[in-house]
Amino acid sequence: MSEQKLEWPEPGDLVMATIKTVMDYGVYASLDEYNKRGFLHISEISSARIRNIRDFVRENQKLVLKVLRVDLEKGHIDLSLRRVTKRERIEKIKSWKKDRKGDALLYVVSERTGLSREEVYLKVGAVLEEKYGLYDGFEKVLQEGISVLTQLNVPEELAKVVLQVVEERISVKTVKAWGILEMRCSRPNGVRCIQEAFSDAKKTHKTKDTKIVFSVIAAPKYRIEVSAENWKRAEEVLTKVSGAVVANIGDVGGSGEFKREK
Repeated sequence: MSEQKLEWPEPGDLVMATIKTVMDYGVYASLDEYNKRGFLHISEISSARIRNIRDFVRENQKLVLKVLRVDLEKGHIDLSLRRVTKRERIEKIKSWKKDRKGDALLYVVSERTGLSREEVYLKVGAVLEEKYGLYDGFEKVLQEGISVLTQLNVPEELAKVVLQVVEERISVKTVKAWGILEMRCSRPNGVRCIQEAFSDAKKTHKTKDTKIVFSVIAAPKYRIEVSAENWKRAEEVLTKVSGAVVANIGDVGGSGEFKREK
């Protein structure tokens, strides 16, 4: 979440914090996402007995903390470490890292366009954040193109810069699913029929979020490989494309069979 949007956390929120001052009875920590300071009492550091507080916390250490109380009038924020579960800590760190990446992309867009960071956030960051989450929104732009932004009323010229930036800066991890197709066609133009069976299936099921590759192993065996952002999607497209190839060759009098590669 962009820093421009944040003012005060609410009780129950998880926050990323940097330990600044360690004392015998507790520590003061800066809240990285809020430009605020909070207090972590020694009783909220651990459920175990604490003999030396520095065995548990140290200056400049980054921690995921839970907000217990917020006093707006006094400007006090009470925090807890011991009430943060392992799952909450992992998920918060993951989310925080993604938010930082998103803010870094906004900064690059600001530099490219000459617009202030606040203006870029209002025109691009805020709308992506509300619809998808900031960094997830940038990934969606990479996968589906400029229409993701223009549909949210982002000016086209600005949207083009955003697309250029995400193409340069985001590397989407993919997984691959594959298998073997055995294809036969005894017609005089059998090779041509097999080629068309592949190309027609690829055209029918080609999407922006997947990549489909066919390769020859040794006739009649061909390898089909589908790359996608997760296994479920890769398997889904692999099943559809391989089924379409087999159906296409069957329509012209040939035969095909799909097998998982071991």
